[in-house]
Amino acid sequence: MGRNQRQIRRPMRRAPRVDINHASVVKALRDAGASVVSLAGVAGGCPDLLVGFEGITHLIEIKHGKGKLNLIQSAWIRQWKGRKVAVIYTEKQALAVIAAPPKEGKK
Repeated sequence: MGRNQRQIRRPMRRAPRVDINHASVVKALRDAGASVVSLAGVAGGCPDLLVGFEGITHLIEIKHGKGKLNLIQSAWIRQWKGRKVAVIYTEKQALAVIAAPPKEGKK
């Protein structure tokens, strides 16, 4: 570096916390032909996955075991004005989300 340049130090980012079944759900969806983007690092209650399949976009929140939505996640889902966010626990449930015909509105 030159004399008048400063090195900018940025804080180290931590890897986002994900449920232990996150990778297997992503793999199952991709194996089925879906496009999958992990949103796990977004925080603020945003669901874990953005999934595209056959022209339809899905938001999926992955939980494991007896995991439940926390207050921030519940608030995010309530305020979301798009398609209903699917909360799933297994690969099979994730595949069912993308296989189901689109429903109108939120429930």
